[in-house]
Amino acid sequence: MARSAAVDANNGLARCNHGRSLPCMRVVAGDLRGRRIEAPISEATRPTTDKVRQAVFNALGSLDIVEGARVLDLFAGTGAMGIEALSRGAAHCVFVERDRDALVILKKNIAALGLTDRTTVLAVDATSVASRQPDIDILIADPPYGFDQWRDLIIDADAAFVVLESDRAIGEIEGWETLRAKKYGRTHVSFLQPVVAPHGTVEGE
Repeated sequence: MARSAAVDANNGLARCNHGRSLPCMRVVAGDLRGRRIEAPISEATRPTTDKVRQAVFNALGSLDIVEGARVLDLFAGTGAMGIEALSRGAAHCVFVERDRDALVILKKNIAALGLTDRTTVLAVDATSVASRQPDIDILIADPPYGFDQWRDLIIDADAAFVVLESDRAIGEIEGWETLRAKKYGRTHVSFLQPVVAPHGTVEGE
């Protein structure tokens, strides 16, 4: 049966009409390009739009750090960011999400895309995880609007590169160097590295 779709003017996502209205997102690039990612209709889950994901991964691609990477996706929600990384060649992604509705959809998306053997799902508080996940190449965090505990979130993270998303400017974080901060519509994105790591530049969007 054909499924109609309409654009949600508030977040730029299409909505597929199939029984109940779900935001309809797609993997932007890589091996899974064009595959659908479902999301629950919930104020607790704010999926990253395709435009922002494309911009973020274009920037990461300019650094050539996605292929073979070990990724930590905090506040994973639908898993869209981690799934995008896996589609573009990341080796493994640890998804962290404790909202029950989001967890159901996250696990469904992982299974539907055949990514079970390259993923780990942790149903715990994201603010307590980063320090317990060693040797992370890319840490991605897209917490709920209003979140401001950035220092506590990543201060002890063993990560070579960090991408933070917010509804407001993030600012400087102790122990980390902001390589680039960019606003995509209503979304602020900051790219960071530990101050002790070799410096690099972020190119792209």
